[in-house]
Amino acid sequence: MKTIILKGFGGVENLSLTDTPVPTPEQDHVLVQVKAISINPVDIKTRAGKGVSGRLKDIHPIILGWDIAGTVKQSNSPKFKPGDEVFGMINFPGHGKAYAEYVDAPASHLALKPNNITFEEAAAATLAALTAYQTVALHAKIKKGDRVFIHAAAGGVGHYAVQIAKHLGAYVIGTASADNADFVKSLGVDEHIDYKAQPFETAVQEKVDFVLDTIGGDNIDRSLEIIKPGGTIISIPSGLREEVTAKAQAKGINGYFTMVQSNGEDMAAIAKLLSDQTLISHISQTFPFEEMAKAHLQLETGRTRGKIIIKI
Repeated sequence: MKTIILKGFGGVENLSLTDTPVPTPEQDHVLVQVKAISINPVDIKTRAGKGVSGRLKDIHPIILGWDIAGTVKQSNSPKFKPGDEVFGMINFPGHGKAYAEYVDAPASHLALKPNNITFEEAAAATLAALTAYQTVALHAKIKKGDRVFIHAAAGGVGHYAVQIAKHLGAYVIGTASADNADFVKSLGVDEHIDYKAQPFETAVQEKVDFVLDTIGGDNIDRSLEIIKPGGTIISIPSGLREEVTAKAQAKGINGYFTMVQSNGEDMAAIAKLLSDQTLISHISQTFPFEEMAKAHLQLETGRTRGKIIIKI
């Protein structure tokens, strides 16, 4: 089967298209014939030797990727049968091995793909949508009337987080460039802030209950200025766990770092939102499998609206 392996941590030249044997599904796993793959910033960071590379450094060969949508070809699980169309984020933050035509996937990490969406739309709504769902709905427990501030609202995680927060009844403020203003408004943001035109902390007129920080850096300190006492900030960039918590506590705010976890039940909840069109995937670009390096370079620009998808 066609597989892209990582020859070593570094640039995109280390992504190598090769042939590997089709895996045999383990107990409680299924063999998925992959139709579409989603890539994320963690793919880029891990390829470069950051991200979750520390967990994978002793594995040879490394096959990157965690987000898949496809058809079950063999099943060693009562959850799915051959022919089922499934999607999910598999084995994160471990060795996902998603950059391949066939993937041996834990059944507990997958959900049935809704019939009214494409494989590409399903693949998009995996790591990014799970991050948004687990952060906004499960960790922050956003409820009707909460004021929610989402950084990079036009991005992969951000565009799902806006939709989920609105579904839960929140008032949503989102940052995005002026070019993405209409896009984030179409997602449902109540206030758009052009972060290039003015500091977001001066643009917020009334303090918020919750901030989703998808960027890190000095955004943490600046975000704390706009949160109500007793409010919450959750940061998802890696390496900020202690920094977020300490700085937030000093201001009477709850601060957390979270990392998304593979979870089939959460994927099923996302499938329901996709099925009734509460949640819609925005795909900015689609690349063929053989152009994975080009897809990585595009995502590396930091200017992607929504998601980038790879078709097999």
